[in-house]
Amino acid sequence: MTFVVTEPCIKCKYTDCVDICPVDCFYEGPNFLVINPKECIDCALCETECPVDAIMEEKNVPENQQEFIKLNAELAAIWPNINEVKAAPPDAKQWETEPDKKHLLER
Repeated sequence: MTFVVTEPCIKCKYTDCVDICPVDCFYEGPNFLVINPKECIDCALCETECPVDAIMEEKNVPENQQEFIKLNAELAAIWPNINEVKAAPPDAKQWETEPDKKHLLER
């Protein structure tokens, strides 16, 4: 099983997870991060680093977040790799607890 970045990451895009990843399997979009499922080694290090609990093992992704499994694979194929911590967006804190952010995802 691979790990998946889910909806809570949208507009927060904290990169704590990127720094801890031993295989650099994170990819960065304008307001969201994804994990390349072909590169993820299932080490689980990233899961505990995410301050908004957006990262979870594929088998634990809730029903209403299942589309993010496919989305991670799709976007990892076109977005650039990220392997170092960057500053979060200036308004990240205000988005941390906002529900229903799927429509805000920028490709």
